[in-house]
Amino acid sequence: MKALHVSRHGGPEVLTIVDVAAPTPNDDEVLVEVLVAGVNYIDTYFREGVYRAEPPFIPGFEGTGRVLHDPAGQIAEGTLVAWCDAFGSYAEQVCVPRDRLVAVPRGMDVEVAASMLLQGITAHYLTHGVYELDEGSSCVITAGAGGVGRLVTQFARHLGADVYSVVSTDDKEAIARAAGATEVFRYGDDLAERIRRANGDKGVDVVYDGVGKDTFQESLEVVRPRGTVCLFGAASGPVDPIDPQVLNTHGSIFLTRPSIGAWTAQPGEFRMRAQAVTQAIAEGVLDIQVGASYPLEDAAQAHRDLESRKTTGSIVLRIKEDS
Repeated sequence: MKALHVSRHGGPEVLTIVDVAAPTPNDDEVLVEVLVAGVNYIDTYFREGVYRAEPPFIPGFEGTGRVLHDPAGQIAEGTLVAWCDAFGSYAEQVCVPRDRLVAVPRGMDVEVAASMLLQGITAHYLTHGVYELDEGSSCVITAGAGGVGRLVTQFARHLGADVYSVVSTDDKEAIARAAGATEVFRYGDDLAERIRRANGDKGVDVVYDGVGKDTFQESLEVVRPRGTVCLFGAASGPVDPIDPQVLNTHGSIFLTRPSIGAWTAQPGEFRMRAQAVTQAIAEGVLDIQVGASYPLEDAAQAHRDLESRKTTGSIVLRIKEDS
C-alpha cells in the first residue's frame, strides 16, 4: 500500500510517499481503508521531533474510511467510520483502536468527518473540561480562524460566554466573526491591553492559547487574577521555561498544558466527547469547515500551508481520490 513516511526529523521536505506492507490489526484494533486523513499541528510536532517518534514512521492521527476487517467481528465490513488517536493515518490502510472509532452519521461529508474528532474533541475538553465555560464567562482564543479556534468559539458562544478572538488578517477576522466571536483583535505587543479595554479592564476568565511563543506573554497579562492560561499548542514555537513566581505576579493565575490523551483517558471519556461533538454538528452548534483539501502526494505543501498560517478551518489529505 502507499503511505507517507517521515524519513527523518525535519521540515515538510522529509515527507515522502513509499510502498509498504499493509498493517495487521491485533484483537483490539480494526483494519480500515483510509478515504481521507485529517491534518493537524500535532503531525508537524512528530515530523520535527518535538514529540518523540523514531523515523521512519507514518504520521497522522485521524481520518475517515471503510472497515476492511474487524478481528472481533463486531463491526461489519464496509462500515463508514471516523477516528482519531490512530498513529499512521497518512496511508491507504491503518489499524485503529476499536475504542477510538465512531460511526459516521448518514449524509455527513467524508472530509468533514475526517477532521471532526481531533479538533472537535480538543475544543470540547477546552470549553467543557479545562475551564468550564458558562453564561457570562469570558475567554480569549488565539488563532481564532483556525480549525480549533472556530470550534472553541462556537462552543463558547453556545454556552453564553464572551469570546475575544485573535487573528492575523482581514479574511480571518471575517471567519472569526462568522463563528460568533464577540470581538476580534490582531496580534501585536499591546494585545492584552486592547482586550482588557474591551472587557472593562477585568481580564478574562481563561485564555486558550494555541500559538505559544509569540502570544504567551500577552496571555499571562490578559487573564484575570486567579484565572486560567491554557497553553494547548505551539504554532509559533515552544514557550520558554518560566519561573512559577510569574504566576503569582499576575494574580495567582493557573497555567495548564493539556493534551487530548489526558482529557480522554477516563473510562468512557473518549466516547462521551466524541458523541458530544457529533451531536453538536448534527444540531448545528458546530459548523466544521474544511478550508483546504490536498492529494496525498501534496502532504508536504499541506504542512507548509498549515505552519505558515495560510489555512483556515480544517485541512485534509485525500487518500482515495474517488472518496
